[in-house]
Amino acid sequence: MAASGAGDPLDAKRGEAPFAQRIHPTREKLTPEQSYSMRRAQLAQWQKVLPQRRTRNIVTGLGVGALVLAIYGYTIYSISQERFLDELEDEAKAARARALARASGS
Repeated sequence: MAASGAGDPLDAKRGEAPFAQRIHPTREKLTPEQSYSMRRAQLAQWQKVLPQRRTRNIVTGLGVGALVLAIYGYTIYSISQERFLDELEDEAKAARARALARASGS
């Protein structure tokens, strides 16, 4: 039983193999053998691509996680710098007040 469009394995005129035809499984009536063959081919393709996809997903997840940690670390660092500058400013105000008190008391 040959599929529509399937000819000789080699085109006698040009000596080339025919291209595979795209079919839409829901629009065209397929025999159970054709459906089974398509499912087997899809499963083989999925199993072939799965390790690459898994690796890409892991790399993407690690990249996003690193970005999140970098943003979190920068935020903590900037807040600690802000507190340090606030403390330094408070000490400077206290030093100015002491200097004014000494200057007015002399």
